Amino acid sequence: MRRRALWIVAVVAVVAAGAVVDACGGPWRRPLLAPAHPDPRSWSNGDLTLAYVGHASVLIDFAGTRILTDPTLFPRIGVDVAGVTIGPTRVVRAALTPDELPPLAAVLITHAHMDSLDRPSLRRLAATPLLVTPRATRDLVDDLGFPRVVEIGWGERVQVGDVVVEALPVNHWGRRWPWDGWRGYNGYLLTKGERRVFFASDTAYTEAFAALARETRIDVAVLGIGAYDPWIQNHADPEQAWRMFEMTGACWLVPVHWDTFRLGKEPLGEAMTRLLAAAGPQADRVAIRKIGDTFVVPRGGCSPLAFR
Repeated sequence: MRRRALWIVAVVAVVAAGAVVDACGGPWRRPLLAPAHPDPRSWSNGDLTLAYVGHASVLIDFAGTRILTDPTLFPRIGVDVAGVTIGPTRVVRAALTPDELPPLAAVLITHAHMDSLDRPSLRRLAATPLLVTPRATRDLVDDLGFPRVVEIGWGERVQVGDVVVEALPVNHWGRRWPWDGWRGYNGYLLTKGERRVFFASDTAYTEAFAALARETRIDVAVLGIGAYDPWIQNHADPEQAWRMFEMTGACWLVPVHWDTFRLGKEPLGEAMTRLLAAAGPQADRVAIRKIGDTFVVPRGGCSPLAFR
């Protein structure tokens, strides 16, 4: 009974939040088109290519093995009540619709928050052969129809075609509801041969990522830069994200988790402006700057020392 009462309280709170969002942002304010539009059909199967779909959704093409992170593809995120999603409205549309996405080898979920584990988006992608989720989250997705669901915790790995996906610690939390603090939350290291992408869309500042630079070379670090005001205990601000990026020893930074939904009080545009200021003369290492941008990693890679 207590759990049911907590669930009712949570739903009422989200409904109230949705009402506030409607009052402030208004359902009549349709999300803007993404500034850029990726074209996966034109990508070479010999390249490592990343496209920023919006929020924490990144389409990663490892030379033909295509993986999508934390898909949020529809106008709202939140609680589904009688077929209606109640929660924040997008500021900018997803850069790719579900129909525009190429066939995927896997979908990766970092944690159970509703802006990362979005059930309507996942249901639309349920033909994907593999869904990778953190520990103790399978119950949230098992009914969606994926052929295979694999939970992994920190230090565990799963094979996606010829890409190895390893779960790594981040400084965040995994609850979906107030009472389910047991749920896991992950960053991911994706490796194919000598190419590596580190993905940590939701993390507060941590120096743990410095271990990556000691262990292996990272081509691209994907790090969140938004929703830091007032949530600095859960999300890094742009300056912290830049410091963590430098710690990883990665060649290029793909910033995510900004200007898609209003999840923090910071003004639209502030996160990217502050990130580029923090990067200073190394701003060319910020590989994506608009929702919908595509970045093809140079085949020769880089030496991080060349940027110093």
